[in-house]
Amino acid sequence: MFWKRASAQPTTTTTPEPVPERPLSPQAIRDIVNQNDNDELTSQQSKPGVFERTMGMEEQKTRKMLAEALMMVVDNSEQMVEETPQGMSFQTSSLASASSHSWLSKHFGPRLLHKLFAADSLGNYVINRRTGKKEWESMPIYARIGMHLLFYGPAAIRFVTWSWIERILKEASEREGRIYDSTDVKSVQSHIRSFIATYSIDTSELLEKDLTKYATFNSFFSRRLVPGARPPAFPEDPSIIGSAADSRLTVFHTFSEAKSFWVKGRHFTVSNLLEDSSLTASLGKSPSVAIWRLAPQDYHRFHSPVSGTLRKITHIPGQYYTVNPQAVNEDLDVFTANTRSVAIIDAKFSKDTNETIPIAFVAVGALLVGSIGWDKKEGEEITRGDGFGYFAYGGSTVIGIFPEKLDVQWDEDLA
Repeated sequence: MFWKRASAQPTTTTTPEPVPERPLSPQAIRDIVNQNDNDELTSQQSKPGVFERTMGMEEQKTRKMLAEALMMVVDNSEQMVEETPQGMSFQTSSLASASSHSWLSKHFGPRLLHKLFAADSLGNYVINRRTGKKEWESMPIYARIGMHLLFYGPAAIRFVTWSWIERILKEASEREGRIYDSTDVKSVQSHIRSFIATYSIDTSELLEKDLTKYATFNSFFSRRLVPGARPPAFPEDPSIIGSAADSRLTVFHTFSEAKSFWVKGRHFTVSNLLEDSSLTASLGKSPSVAIWRLAPQDYHRFHSPVSGTLRKITHIPGQYYTVNPQAVNEDLDVFTANTRSVAIIDAKFSKDTNETIPIAFVAVGALLVGSIGWDKKEGEEITRGDGFGYFAYGGSTVIGIFPEKLDVQWDEDLA
């Protein structure tokens, strides 16, 4: 957008030259860090109730280190390979890999790196529901440590909520969205094939198996699968709630349990998440919660967990924090601050009655996510398991909020 200054004298109007897009390089981020130092401190100190202080040397050092962590995450966001020497577990290989990077070894000695990996949430274990075994979740090393520094601990949380950091996260997400929408054939095909090899993507499931037909990386990332690739369990039983996505699933019988054991954001409430007082009231005081977290390697379309009618979709603009547990488990309002879309489904849970019960289905965007898309329109009928929507590149999450009156009973191995 261009602004014209008012003038007392008539002037000849000319079309301004387009301003070239500023690349969000590490140096660009350094410039933003430097130019915002004084402005941010002044803003912080002028707010009522904020303790006025001067920034000490230790805080300056911490701030610069965190800024450098952000630079590493952004500048290496396209790196998809977790360096895994043969014979090493993901956790062990990540530690060995971390020690070999000069940026990391500059800030952390070997003992501290080991402590970070062993005790300080530097990564995630997940349970493979099919095998019952615990697995270390793969993630590129720069992203793993950069996100830990940015989102783990009170100092990092205070830092990442400053306005100029939020602007960088927004610009980074939008920039990556443009990169993944690039139509440069050589780059797109190289990126797709690298992604398939890195994450062992099963291409036999693809609806479009000819990789050259994907014009952009995002078109592959939000790929469709052949019909029946994700069949719903017990399709004839409307009382069943199905899985919404290939994901890391966490469920809670009540919303208060979710807040106590998992989501630590201080403003994480049903009302703040949905921003719809009528819908919030209809869900009751203790609705059940399912959180499906999609990692970048996952099939990035989500499906309806219930049957019914799509009543409404509301988009809520917001921030671009990561939805990784490293952030969700901290006092950062990830789900209630992030960009998200809220769908209301008037669900049918019985064949014997036409009664509908509203549920909330929330698609949450995240760091390096370009967009949230929907396959269904308001007023359309939905069957459990139907394709419902998709995310562009990045980690992302969908959340189901089910009314207290349903008294949802989750499978034992989940709860």
